[in-house]
Amino acid sequence: MFAASLVMSAGCARNPTVAPAQNASLTKPILKNITPADLAKLRWIEGSWRGTGDIDKSFYERYKFENETTLAVESFGDDKFDKATDVSRFELKDGEFGSTDADGRRSAASTIDANSVTFEPVVKSRNTFRFERELENSWKATLTWPATDKAPAGQRIYKMERWPPGEKK
Repeated sequence: MFAASLVMSAGCARNPTVAPAQNASLTKPILKNITPADLAKLRWIEGSWRGTGDIDKSFYERYKFENETTLAVESFGDDKFDKATDVSRFELKDGEFGSTDADGRRSAASTIDANSVTFEPVVKSRNTFRFERELENSWKATLTWPATDKAPAGQRIYKMERWPPGEKK
């Protein structure tokens, strides 16, 4: 999962409770009272997408809600979408919507609204990432990371376009 693995402002419509993260670099609290109704706001992200940006080669991903609480993200090596090279899941558990990778890095949602979701680092992760709808068939992924003693803070933006062009959700 290229965009999300390198890495989803406004809060939920309700006023959810929040909990501090276990990562000192976290600047925003993690939402702890998310419901399936909140996740339904993100249905616009479902579909097949081509990602471009400050990279040598386009990448391809498919986003699909497997059920009302789980968003699966599949990465593909080309625009045929024949065989997934990676699958990640963002799951709603105990009111928190997030993902943990095979190395134990975890990010969880700090904001969700009808057009975006922002994820903050929770465990072993440093990146913040935001998925923001632009038009019906495009959105952008913004990844932000803090400075370290070896590298400055940075940001990368990927443009995601529904693929193939003209394909409707």
